[in-house]
Parts: sequence; structure tokens; C-alpha cells
Amino acid sequence: MSSELDQKLRVGYRECRRITWEHGTTYFWGAVLLPRAQRRHVYAVYALCRMADDIVDAPRATSDADRVPTTRAALEEFRARFHAAADDPAAAEPVLAAVATSVAAAGIDMECFDRFFDAMSMDLDTESYETWEDLLDYMEGSAAVIGEMMLPVLRPRSAAAREPARALGFAFQLTNFLRDVGEDLDRGRVYIPQEDLRRFGADPWRRVADEPWKALMAFEVERNRELYRQACAGITLLPGPSARCVATAQVLYARILDLVEANDYDVFGERLRIPTWRKAAMALGGLVRVPREKP
Repeated sequence: MSSELDQKLRVGYRECRRITWEHGTTYFWGAVLLPRAQRRHVYAVYALCRMADDIVDAPRATSDADRVPTTRAALEEFRARFHAAADDPAAAEPVLAAVATSVAAAGIDMECFDRFFDAMSMDLDTESYETWEDLLDYMEGSAAVIGEMMLPVLRPRSAAAREPARALGFAFQLTNFLRDVGEDLDRGRVYIPQEDLRRFGADPWRRVADEPWKALMAFEVERNRELYRQACAGITLLPGPSARCVATAQVLYARILDLVEANDYDVFGERLRIPTWRKAAMALGGLVRVPREKP
């Protein structure tokens, strides 16, 4: 590796770490439990996904119809820069050089990123999803595929870890959707299936945690917890550090659902968060029990 590329990667990985620290603290503290080489791969994948997400979630990026073409062009330009970096990391900007290096080193299938960018494009012209199956189709590329990207970094002992990894991706994103209803409304989007809203007579646009809303959210929280239960089976198929990483991230993310319940399902005000100090204490203090493979 040339000294110039080596310096570029140091800068790029440092920025990936910063992005993860600032925006994805659960990923950050889970990854702390991994060896350095794997840890920086997690930060790199997270940084790429965050940068793409920031494009489609920028203020009025999709809620203002006049700005959608500009947002679409920005997303496609970023996608092209990523693919160019994958072909030639040395010619890329530092962050994308780091991402491309991690993708190659970990052996992440480039097809995963095609599915991811396709899903990001859906946010440009899709404001709601009629059924749970429709939402799963979207989350296939925006969430399940993240589990697939991370799996080569975590080095599972069995290919059977794939479906639990995808389930964890689904679970993480559904938790985000349930916590961030108010923020998504500001972007003109509703991720809770329309069929569920009708079933419970709930209207998120009222931004009131009335009884129909609470019943709806209780249903969605239990659906979310079932996804976490499905994901647990994959932890036993990971080597020690990876298992501790994923178990910690899973417990931290699932606790957001506890906060939603404790707040009586009111997700229309200030974002509900697990304090950073608690995340750090759980990760560094070894407070999360790692499931053991059944004999």
C-alpha cells in the first residue's frame, strides 16, 4: 500500500469512526467489543449508510416536491462515487476509500449495496406502505441488507447466521420507525402500515397518543420484539467478540421499545434515547449476557 493511500485511509477511518460516534452510538459501543480491524469495518459500513440516509433525510429533501429531483441527483451521484471508490480506492476521497477498502477486506458482496441504494431511492417517491409485506419489501434493502453487509465482518461459524442477521436488521429499523414517527411525519412519511392504522383506527397525523394509537403501538412493539427473538438464534453462531458485539447492540436497541412503553407510546415529542453513558457502561462493563448455543 502506498504511503499516500495509507494516510488517506487513516483519515477516512477516523472520519467513519466520528460519524458512527455522532450518529450511531449503539453501533459504536457494540463495535468497541470487536478487534480493531473488524471494528473499523463496522464504522465504515455504518458511515456509508448514514451518508446516503442523510441525503434523503435532509430538510425538505423529499417533503418539498420541487427538491426531489435535486435529492435524487445527489443520491445517484453519491452512489456513483461509491462504485468508483470500489474500483479504485486510491482515487477516492478518504471516507469512501476507507469504505471500499473495508468492503474488499471483509468480502462484502457489492450486490448488497445495490439493494441498499435502490431502497434509499424509494424514499424519494414513496410516502407510505399499504401492508406489512409492502414495508418488508422496502426494509429488505434498507435494513435486512445491512445485516448481510455486517455478517462477513463478524465472521460467523455457519451460513445459518444469515437469516437471523437479516431479522436483526429488520428489528433495528422497525425500532427506529416506532421511535421516530414524529420526525418521519415532518418528512412527509409514514412507515407504519396503512392497514394497521385502519385496523386500530389510529391517525399519526393528529400527533396525539390516544387510545387507538396506544393499541396500535402495543401491536407494533410486540411485532418488533418477535424480530429480536428471531435474531437471537444467530448470536450463538458467532465467535466470542462478535457475539458480544451483536448481543450488546441488540439489547441496547431493544431497550428503546421499553422507553416507548414507559412514555405511554407518545413518540411525537422529544426523541426517546438510551443515555450514552449507559450504552458505554453496558458495553465496557460486560453487562450483557451472551446467549449460548444449545447442545
